[in-house]
Amino acid sequence: MNKILLCLAGLVLPFISVQGQNTFTMADVIQRAQSQSPMYRQIETRKETRYWQYRTYRTNYNPQVRLISNNAGPLYTNSISPIRQPDGSIEYIPINQFNPGLNLSLQQPIQWTGGMLSFNSIYNYFNNISGNTTQWNGTPMNIMLNQPLLAYNPLKWDKKIEPIRYEESKRDYAEGMEAISREAVNYFFNVLQAQVNLQISQFNLANNDTIYQIEKGRYNIGTTSEDKLLQVELQLLRSRQDVAQAQLDLQTASLQLRTFMGLRNSDAFTLELPREIPEFQVNEEDALTHAKETRSAYIAFERRKLEADQAVAQARGQLYQVSVTASFGLNNVGNSFQELHKDPSRQQFANLTFNIPLVDWGRRKAVTRTADANKRLMDYIISQDEVTFEQEILTQVRQFEMLKLQIEITKKSDEVAQNRYTVAQNRYLIGKIDITNLNIALTEKDTAKRSYILALKSFWTAYYDLRRLTLYDFAEGKYLYNPFVSE
Repeated sequence: MNKILLCLAGLVLPFISVQGQNTFTMADVIQRAQSQSPMYRQIETRKETRYWQYRTYRTNYNPQVRLISNNAGPLYTNSISPIRQPDGSIEYIPINQFNPGLNLSLQQPIQWTGGMLSFNSIYNYFNNISGNTTQWNGTPMNIMLNQPLLAYNPLKWDKKIEPIRYEESKRDYAEGMEAISREAVNYFFNVLQAQVNLQISQFNLANNDTIYQIEKGRYNIGTTSEDKLLQVELQLLRSRQDVAQAQLDLQTASLQLRTFMGLRNSDAFTLELPREIPEFQVNEEDALTHAKETRSAYIAFERRKLEADQAVAQARGQLYQVSVTASFGLNNVGNSFQELHKDPSRQQFANLTFNIPLVDWGRRKAVTRTADANKRLMDYIISQDEVTFEQEILTQVRQFEMLKLQIEITKKSDEVAQNRYTVAQNRYLIGKIDITNLNIALTEKDTAKRSYILALKSFWTAYYDLRRLTLYDFAEGKYLYNPFVSE
């Protein structure tokens, strides 16, 4: 009987810390997971990658200064080369030449047209080492415009899409942190369930051992049958097997939690059951409004529509290849660098290039029709995704309200089942009920305890799912990501 009382005390207070062990609350587990878990490091790295992708996009519109090699041929040549003479003959002549060239260019993309405007200073130097002659050729000032016509403009479409993509990444980060919380809660309760199962199995082992001793005594004095004694002995053997399995399950669940949290040491730990449930009401319309304001998936609908329009524009822009190039500058030639800037000559040119298919056997039509069809398909998919988005939010809200009620029911059931088992145990000890009815009460007690822990797990996972789906903390009444506050 003393064994039963001791194990019963251990079951009623299953989450008191053991000396030398760390005790973690659910908030502790979430905090550790959000700061040192492998999942957190992945989310943090993904956030950094998307930030630098956005910075790369922004630099596409800024002017760039480039230093470009502009050699007319090899930088240095020392060889015997065939040289064609004025009469058409070939003469092999030793050549020893140094011929460097540089272009200092300031380039500015034109985002409205997709062209490129550049300001250049071009210098070339020629040194015929064999003949001991030198010469400079340069364009101190040159302005060049390269403008495609009727073409796809990637700068224009990036201006529309990339800011949305970057905003998505910031919201994805907030959702990722809530996903970590949800997974942490799942692993947390997996360990709690394993702890409870172990405590239940240990209690049942001690209980069945005591009952076996009682039945054995009754059998010796002839007040019970051998069949009942064997039934109790079989139950005792099963209890020992349950303890071994529960210990293994607890070790496995603890290792999974330790790995997820990023714990490096192997110190033992226990978990503290979250006994307080946050009290708040969730309105379906409010939840849907918060989700539309904060979720990355919602603004992704706009981004996907723009990408479909972009694909159509790109298909149409590739039908013709027409480009205008114009240049104006001043150039000169001289024996020294200084002579290049004395009375330079005017240099200007313009060019129009085009590549227009005249007969393509319907290729242009097929390309544009394909892009149009893909756009319509994407519009249908996005429309369905918008409906699914709203349904997911509404379903989660309704499920959450049901789970709050389920906790109250399972908690009361746990208390009733515990009291019923205590009564059945006392009645068994005085011989008022047989071992079968006692086992029924024991099974109901264990089931009620497990159902209560499972209800807590379902509630807290649903709570963090709701936070992830709306990026809003209804318990605190605040945004988990506020798009209206600039960072």
